[in-house]
Formats: sequence, C-alpha cells, structure tokens
Amino acid sequence: MQGAVIDLGNYAAVKQYLYSLKYHGAKYGIDRMALLADALGHPERAFPLIHVAGTNGKGSTCAMLEAIYRSAGYRTGLFTSPHLVQLGERIQIDRHILSQDEILAYVRMLKPVAEKLGAVNPDDHPSFFEFLTAMGFLTFAKENVGVGLVEVGLGGRLDATNIVLPELAIITSIGLDHTEILGDTLEDIAFEKAGIIKAGRPVLIGLLPEAAERVIRKIAEDRGSRLYSVREEFGSDDALFPVTNLIGHHQKRNAATATLAARILRDTLPVDEVAVARALKGVIWAGRWDERTLPDGREIIFDATHNEEGAEMLEANLAKLVSDKGRKPVIICGALGQKRAHAVLEVVARHAAEIILMRPAQQRACTLEELEREVPKSFTGHVIKAEVHEIIPQPMQCRAGDGNETIVATGSIYLLGELMEALYHEVPVNEQNLQDGPGCQRLAR
Repeated sequence: MQGAVIDLGNYAAVKQYLYSLKYHGAKYGIDRMALLADALGHPERAFPLIHVAGTNGKGSTCAMLEAIYRSAGYRTGLFTSPHLVQLGERIQIDRHILSQDEILAYVRMLKPVAEKLGAVNPDDHPSFFEFLTAMGFLTFAKENVGVGLVEVGLGGRLDATNIVLPELAIITSIGLDHTEILGDTLEDIAFEKAGIIKAGRPVLIGLLPEAAERVIRKIAEDRGSRLYSVREEFGSDDALFPVTNLIGHHQKRNAATATLAARILRDTLPVDEVAVARALKGVIWAGRWDERTLPDGREIIFDATHNEEGAEMLEANLAKLVSDKGRKPVIICGALGQKRAHAVLEVVARHAAEIILMRPAQQRACTLEELEREVPKSFTGHVIKAEVHEIIPQPMQCRAGDGNETIVATGSIYLLGELMEALYHEVPVNEQNLQDGPGCQRLAR
C-alpha cells in the first residue's frame, strides 16, 4: 500500500494501514529502524533503558523490573510483544496501555516520515514492528519516563529494538526456538541473543546452558562488557531465589534476574532492596500461569507455552495442579508449528482429563488435524476439536468440561488472546490480525 492515498480519519483506518505493513519487508535487521530513529530525532536516547532478550522469560522479567521501578517512584515505560488482546498493550506507561487515540495520533505522525524514507528507497519503508517500536520510543520520550523496559521482538542482533544503547542488557534464557531463523544450535541462538551486548555496557545472564554461556561470555569479553551471572550471585537452587507471586520455578529464576539487575544499576537507577522484594510479590503479567475464576466458580488458568523449554515449565506446573486439586484439568491447546505442538501436547497428554484442540487465527498455526496427530497415542481421554466461539459462546461463559474441572488454556499466546477476548470483551476488539508478520529466512552472519 506504499504510495496509495490512505485516509487515517479513524482508528479502523489506522488498523487497516498497520495491517498493510505486516508484509512489508518481512526481514530482520536494524538498518531501517536506525534510519527511522534518525528521522525522528532519536527518541530512544531520551531516557535510560534496560534491554531484555531470551528464549523464555524476557517478558516476565520486563514486567518484574517495571514493578520494581514503579514501586520505587519511577515513571516507567514498558515495551513488549506480542499483545494478547489490544495492540496498545505493547506500549505502556506506568502499566497504562496506549489508547486508540494515541495510536491514531502516532500513526498519523509516522506515516509521512515512513513514506519519505520509502520514496528514497522502497526497502527503507518501515515495517509493522518498526512502526510499533518507533511508537514505543516516542511515547517513552514524550512521557519522560525514568526508565524504559524494552523486550526484544525476536533474536537480538538484528531485532528492530537493537538500535538502543542500554544501561544494562539482559539475556534471560537460551533454548531451541525459532531455529528456522536463529539457527539449529544453542551456540547459534546464543550468538544472536548476544547481539544486544553493547561495547562497555554491562550484561546480565540468567541460568543458561553451558554451551550458550560460553558464547555469550566470549562476546562480552570482546566488547569490553562486564558480565554478571544469576548463577554466580544466587547459585542454581530455586529455593534460594527471591520470592514472586508469579507461579513456577522459572518465575523464581526471572525474579532472581530482575533482583540482580536492580542491584547492578543501583548507582544509576537507585532502588531499595526492600522495595524490590515487595514489588516482586505484586507483579501483574497476564497469560503466564494466570489464575482466574469464572462466574460458575471454576478456575481457568492461562499459560502461554510456545517451545520445548516452556513445555518443561508447563510440566512442573501441571503436575503440581493435579496434585493440589486431586484431579486432572481440561486443557485447551493450540500451537504454531509442528515442533511446538509436539512438545506441548506431549506434556498436556500426561496431565489432562480431556484435550480441546483449537487453531489460533494465525497464518502459521497448526490445523486441527495437525494438532490431533501430535496427541500421543497413549492418551486415553477425550480429544475434542473446536472453535473458540463453540467453547466460549458469549462473554464469561465457558462450555469446556462438565462444569467441575479446572480449565487450563495453553500453547500459543495468540490462542490465549483469542480466548481472553471472547471471555472478557462484550464488544470484539478484533486486533488479533495485528500480530507480527511472517518469519524470514535464516539470519545471515
């Protein structure tokens, strides 16, 4: 749609315009983002920020750090992706999401800048994610945040967010995910994540596999960046890690990462250790073992699990749930890609009384038939194939199970967003199509 006359007179038109950018230049790299930031006067330089990458845990760690700094009196900016229900969730000030009017104003401002860049070279027209990244930086600068928490979109080295010069770079975890883009080995993926390390700026690593840690330590050394390690500070025993209200041993690891980050930055971004501990007990992060109650009194748990490492965490949480409740839950599941579906459904089948398969409304989602093939033959419970509207026919009504079981929705975060929208929104938001565009070929090195 580049070059077309588009009337951005209302939010519906803005959504359509942003949707058109999803497939514009489906490639990773920071050159276009650097050009856009330069044209905007480099808003990303107007505030101190922490840059967070990782296979799992990066969003949770950002949420924990946001809670820590906000509780200490800082005005906070939070940039994460993808969103669950509303696009504005990706950009938050003091946990208030960007409004439709604000998104409308930013797109109106950014569109002529983008078109000017594209007129010089069509390949330089910003993509959907680059638009949102620019919006985040502009919002943080305008709102004069005391600290920005910026989550990497994918990888690190060539992610659009990687134009920043952070106070601290964090790599929460390394696992085999997005291998078609980032590489087949832990070393390859660690190399991509380590791309956020900037010369002379500190880096903090979570509990990483030895092979991945070696790569990151070497890159940090080469760049003159001091490396801090959760393992060296807290050890490897979850029982010794800080306490958080977010459920799961992996969240205790994220809490350790956030706590150590605050210690590292205590000279530039002072915060009291007591405030850190208090904030970690009140973190809000939707869709991560997110326990809620339906009007009929049943519990429903939303837990995004999108890769093998995440499936290990899901296994522990489901085992504890079954032990605590004395019965197996009904589990709703959908995934993007056969490999992810296999990892998640293998775990789900061990702990479910019944499995409800759903296809997320995303291009890369597994079909219901593909999901069904990944259910282990050993599973003896019912397997149901369904659409969201069949299980949630209207807000606050859920037809899963027989009316007594706990319900767990897991797998793709996009499916969780669809379920949450159906459950909690009288008027459909219709922003699931505003998720990030298709992947790209493997990143060149």
